[in-house]
Order: sequence, then C-alpha cells, then structure tokens
Amino acid sequence: MPYIRIKAYPKDEAIKQKVAEAINKVFLDNWGCKPEAVSISFEEIAPEAWEEQVERGEITPLKDNMLILNGEKRY
Repeated sequence: MPYIRIKAYPKDEAIKQKVAEAINKVFLDNWGCKPEAVSISFEEIAPEAWEEQVERGEITPLKDNMLILNGEKRY
C-alpha cells in the first residue's frame, strides 16, 4: 500500500523514472508510508486507443471517484 498505476501516452524511460521518483516522494512525504510499501507502474496507451480504453473504459465509470477530472479540481 499504496499501489499507483499510471496510464499515459508513451514516454521515454528517463521521463517515466523522473515522474516515478516525484510521485514516490509525494507519497513518502504526505501519505505516511514506508518506502517499501510504495509500488508504481506505468502502462503505455497509444493515443488512438485512449478514448476507448481509458476514457470510456475506466474514467467514465469511475467519474464520481475522480478528485481531478480533465484538469478540473472536483474538491
């Protein structure tokens, strides 16, 4: 705990590692967990598959759980 799964357009390894480090730091600093408790994964989704796989497949059904949706804060 926590397990953070990121779906995004393809990026190079250096960018993914930089983002993973930043997210890891946020959780360690704010969530109160130990480093060995954090797991982060990236799943690359092609831009042409985004709408079907992510928007309709995951975001829309979980819309009520979103704290930020399409850049808009919902809290």
